[in-house]
Amino acid sequence: MLESFMITFREGLEALLIVGVILGYLVQTNRDYVNKYVYAGVGLGILSSLLAAVTFNILAIEFEGRNEALFEGVVMLLAALVLTSMIIWMLKESSNISANIRKNVDSKTEYGLMGLAFVSVFREGIETVLFMGAAAMNTETSTVLYGGLLGLAVSVVIAYLVFKSSYHLNLGMFFNLTSVFLILFAAGLTAHGIHELQEAALIPVFNEHLWDINHILSEDGIAGSLLKSLFGYNGNPSLLEVISYIGYYVALGIGIKGLNSKSKNGTVQTT
Repeated sequence: MLESFMITFREGLEALLIVGVILGYLVQTNRDYVNKYVYAGVGLGILSSLLAAVTFNILAIEFEGRNEALFEGVVMLLAALVLTSMIIWMLKESSNISANIRKNVDSKTEYGLMGLAFVSVFREGIETVLFMGAAAMNTETSTVLYGGLLGLAVSVVIAYLVFKSSYHLNLGMFFNLTSVFLILFAAGLTAHGIHELQEAALIPVFNEHLWDINHILSEDGIAGSLLKSLFGYNGNPSLLEVISYIGYYVALGIGIKGLNSKSKNGTVQTT
């Protein structure tokens, strides 16, 4: 439940804040007469996201046996890839995201603003569908759904309070803090995705159980099942699962280090 809550809370708040910045800037520049185009883009984005969720669920139901394991493995690895690219992009843009949004608004016509709102909402919607789908493969669907709805509700309340008060949320700090949780989640998705592909016999196992600590922390216990749903915990992982889990952090560290190097050299704007 916690992982779906964090996913929808993060994605929902991100979409709401971006749309809020767009609407707020239109008011500041006396262009609020085009707000209806922004609302239309938001509506289309939500509708398209719901259609994507329905399509994903239909596809997931159709698979059984080896094909099901293959589907789940591919979805988990794809979700981890998209999640990681989003985190790296956000680390790059977090310090000047509001300025970039305003710059985009300045250059858009009415239908361009509708497209900007649509892309902002639909992008978060697709990511949510993908991440929630991957999370549902580790735990009960009803639990994921309840957590997701709660996360959306909280994101709506916080976004409303931010824009109806004088409080200004530090977007960069918010995204950086939530990215820590999402990095752990993505690492678990990577390892679990490898596990599913091994079950589908798409990749070799080599060493099926590198260790077995289920007698200490069982995957079926309360703590173990929570860690499994949140971070892909496996009490008896294979060699490739462990390598992929550690390798994810190494690859991410290299990516972030390269990003920081570019920032220091002045090739990435940070102010």
